[in-house]
Amino acid sequence: MKRWLLVLGAVVAEVLGTMALRAAIDQPWWAVGVVVGYFLAFTLLGFALGEGMPIGVAYGIWAAAGVALVAILGAALFGETLSLPAIAGVVILMVGVYLVQAGERAPKGAEVVES
Repeated sequence: MKRWLLVLGAVVAEVLGTMALRAAIDQPWWAVGVVVGYFLAFTLLGFALGEGMPIGVAYGIWAAAGVALVAILGAALFGETLSLPAIAGVVILMVGVYLVQAGERAPKGAEVVES
């Protein structure tokens, strides 16, 4: 459970950092949020890997959830276009990440321990 919370934290930090990146175009002081957000995102992602989460699963969830949330927030906060093909792409991306996660298996002889 702990590793999933770490990945969730990494997603939130990365999304906040990316939103700050977009905001920094208009107000450069948001660059501080970019640095802090990305630093936290990579740190938390590293901790999740340290807790035993497979890198393909961790990175896939982190990246796909980040893309989905940034697309939605970009449309909501900055008036960016979120077309039907873009929405379909996000859904396909999320399904793909789920399939990668579902297909991960522990090496033979290894115990699977949930934290």
